[in-house]
Amino acid sequence: MLGLTLAPGITSFPKKLPPLSFSTLGCPDWTFPAIMDFAVKNNYQGIEVRGILRQMDLPQCPEFSNAENIAATLRQMEEHQLKFIDLGSSCELHHAEPAIRNKNLDEGRRFIDLAQQLHCPYIRVFPNRLPKEQERNATIDLIIKGLLELGEHARGSGVTVLMESHGEIVQADLLHHIMQAAEHPNTGMVWDIYNMWSVTEEPPAQVYEKLKKYIRHTHIKDGKTSGGHLENGILVDAKEDYKLMGQGESPIFEAIGLLYKDGYPGYYSFEWEKLWHPEIAAPELALADYPKAMARYFK
Repeated sequence: MLGLTLAPGITSFPKKLPPLSFSTLGCPDWTFPAIMDFAVKNNYQGIEVRGILRQMDLPQCPEFSNAENIAATLRQMEEHQLKFIDLGSSCELHHAEPAIRNKNLDEGRRFIDLAQQLHCPYIRVFPNRLPKEQERNATIDLIIKGLLELGEHARGSGVTVLMESHGEIVQADLLHHIMQAAEHPNTGMVWDIYNMWSVTEEPPAQVYEKLKKYIRHTHIKDGKTSGGHLENGILVDAKEDYKLMGQGESPIFEAIGLLYKDGYPGYYSFEWEKLWHPEIAAPELALADYPKAMARYFK
């Protein structure tokens, strides 16, 4: 099993894998039909949409641009026996300047509306920064208020707004504070395990115990981190070198084991950041490797 250990209390895994998905961030130059075909051929059940052909504003994508196209896209997904599991927006909640803040929240609302039409349960938003020119607690309040505002927009839609552990909001205690204050029937979070660990090195068991109440979706990846320096216990200005699963230094499989042992029902979604890091392995290699790595772990 790649020399990996099971999470405490796990003695064996079933032959059937938990539900797998991948983010289209990993295949920025593939058409949507190519994405669907690849997913089916490589044992994926879900697709997390973070851009198609480098168009990140999903309502502008032809597949989603009007009711007729949406209906056709949903038929194609049904024919492939695939599900949309998350729409990745670029909405950031930390902004104080009214025009910028309204633009970001409007993007979140548009993604919620699109997700409802696609029968997609989640959209992702970013917390995202703690700007030095803004008072820290005031910024945290803006993040909380923004998440609640979007959650209220999503009320009754069947869509939940998920805040990702991302940017400068990656410490478990801070995430817990925000999520507790922003608790709502239509809010939750994405646990990006490597995003957090590469900066804080907080043990997955410690993180999961604090945040499991709010985790609805996961981003799975592995890598190595080099350089950087510590500021207030957080690693900054480090270089992240993304690796295929099991080839990095992160405790990614420990976190996966914790999720499985606790009955996490959501998707284990591979996020290969090819769009932002063109130097990393091609999607044909990386996206095909992920289900195989998971199968080795869960065998």
